[in-house]
Amino acid sequence: MAEETITTDVVIIGAGPVGLFAVFELGLLDLKVHLVDILDRPGGQCAELYPEKPIYDIPGLPLVTGQELTDRLMEQAAPFNPQFHFNEQVEQVERQEDGSWLVKTDGGITFHAKVIVIAAGGGSFQPKRPPIPGIEEYEGKSVFYAVKKMETFRGKNVLISGGGDSALDWTINLQPIAASMQLIHRRDGFRAAPASVNEMHRLVQEEKMKFHLGQVTKLHGANGQLEGVTIKGNDNAEFDVACDTLLPFFGLTMKLGPIANWGLNLHENLIPVDTEKFATNAPGIFAVGDINTYPGKLKLILSGFHEVALMAQAAARIVNPDAKITFQYTTSSTSLQKKLGVA
Repeated sequence: MAEETITTDVVIIGAGPVGLFAVFELGLLDLKVHLVDILDRPGGQCAELYPEKPIYDIPGLPLVTGQELTDRLMEQAAPFNPQFHFNEQVEQVERQEDGSWLVKTDGGITFHAKVIVIAAGGGSFQPKRPPIPGIEEYEGKSVFYAVKKMETFRGKNVLISGGGDSALDWTINLQPIAASMQLIHRRDGFRAAPASVNEMHRLVQEEKMKFHLGQVTKLHGANGQLEGVTIKGNDNAEFDVACDTLLPFFGLTMKLGPIANWGLNLHENLIPVDTEKFATNAPGIFAVGDINTYPGKLKLILSGFHEVALMAQAAARIVNPDAKITFQYTTSSTSLQKKLGVA
């Protein structure tokens, strides 16, 4: 199959909230954008890990879920017709003699762009798989590492394993719609909000769910469908419990992946940038959002939005070095409003 080559102004690596807002800011400056993401849809960690969990610190939105924020950012970016390439990982970047870049994915796509924007969050992330023999057979069928739609678990006999915020939050949120709910953790101390722990204990006291001390050591079932598990208690005694769904929440392993091999200066797996343009040490490559680091950095979505606004101004000067860039406000600029389709 012939390799596909796409010419564009900017390639954004990562289609999370910060990458999506970059489309908007770059679009206002007439820059054409293609986005590449290893996931199968936009939203990054927001959509993958907590699509129905509320976020409280987005300016102007007192409460918004990860999926709602993603949907709104997609709507905001729509006038600029961004092109998405999902289930793709950027494997290689090559600087050309004229200062532009070739960007190659593991799926055989090559982009030719003047600017690369890395908005990859913490890199590609994978859930930590518990050390249970044969768990791979059940993954995606009756073992899940994230809750993407609560309705998936309606009427299920759910066992959640873990002691952090995700484990406690989903125990509480899924208990009303599950046929039965059980939580297992290796100790009676939790790394979760005290209010969530208290609510879980209340549900146990009211016999609306069960809590086990110990860890899952065996899965029982066939063809990927779970029927029950064996639990090894803290006293080393083993016992079986019935369940048809297991949700292990053991955190994520964050990996930079191929980004580590692109010749960028790295500091503790983060990309150092300046705070004027959020440029890396490689001319034409910028890093915004959780993937970057600088003095005073806060890993907040709103910080990424600010970084994108300054990055876009610098990117426009690289793509169109002879153009005069005049700063304009969307509230008063007729030309910007025409681009947005609201004039």
